[in-house]
Amino acid sequence: MSQAIISILIPFKNTEAFIAECISSIRNQSYTNWEAIFVDDSSTDSSLDIVQSYAEQDDRIKLYKNNGHGIIEALRTGFDASKGSYITRMDSDDIMANNRNEVLLNNLITHGKNHVAVGQVKYFRADGVSDGYARYERWINKLTATGTNYSEIYKECVIPSPCWMLHRDDFIACGGFNPSRYPEDYDLTFRYYRANYKCIPCDKVLLHWRDYSTRTSRTHEHYAINYFLDIKVHYFLELDHDVNRPLTVWGAGKKGKTVAKLLLEQNVPFFWICDNIKKIGKHIYDQELYSFDYLAELKEPQSIVTVANAEEQEDIRQYFNTHYMKSITDYFFFC
Repeated sequence: MSQAIISILIPFKNTEAFIAECISSIRNQSYTNWEAIFVDDSSTDSSLDIVQSYAEQDDRIKLYKNNGHGIIEALRTGFDASKGSYITRMDSDDIMANNRNEVLLNNLITHGKNHVAVGQVKYFRADGVSDGYARYERWINKLTATGTNYSEIYKECVIPSPCWMLHRDDFIACGGFNPSRYPEDYDLTFRYYRANYKCIPCDKVLLHWRDYSTRTSRTHEHYAINYFLDIKVHYFLELDHDVNRPLTVWGAGKKGKTVAKLLLEQNVPFFWICDNIKKIGKHIYDQELYSFDYLAELKEPQSIVTVANAEEQEDIRQYFNTHYMKSITDYFFFC
């Protein structure tokens, strides 16, 4: 019986320092029936030449020019050229563990359609990984180990963009790369959530995720905090907001103000609460700020929490637990 083809989609732009290592990690995969579709997004360095040289050596490596501009259109270009029964994505500056594709594929075969195969990740950086990225790594790996990724989907992107695999039919059914909404990996994760695709637990590190100062997620405007909050509000209103229940926004910092403004722009009523005595009673955007105690006066409220401080978040979570409120039903941490 012939093995299924895995299509690996890899958009790239100016990653000459790392792309050869990425390609080598793909060629070293224990599962060998794959096609690696590299899409050049107007590189001005030697990235294109490097990929071309590998494509001449290995006919599983395909090279295309982006039909448009930007990463989303590059991903569309790659997907349109793909033939595999299974779809996955890779970033040109990262490294696959040599069993990445085998583990993800076997998990999908075992669990069937309507599932997303995910793997754990390990950050690395020449001068050491920051505390923030180390915390993110621990957080996302803990979720992946139990397949509970969606339980904190409104905090951060809970599925790493270079470490998932999906059956082609499921990928098409949830919209693929069609929406032009950034960050594209976070938007795709929400569409998996909307389609109710179950995340398959995984206890193996399958991706070595490179961090460096000029990586796209650090420098491009599409990965700024306002884009993340726009996606969170968009999908919250579509998927989890109950219009028959009062809505509160907890927190009046920068993120709280952004969320409040987005809700006001869409004419969504809400109560604004906080525990900062300097702000309670004041008005922002013509909205009065109430003490968090006001939450107890509302009947079956839903709450968006925008407080970033980790210790305060634990206190808030304990408050909800004490009042028998459930995450992703009654309260949603947006940071």
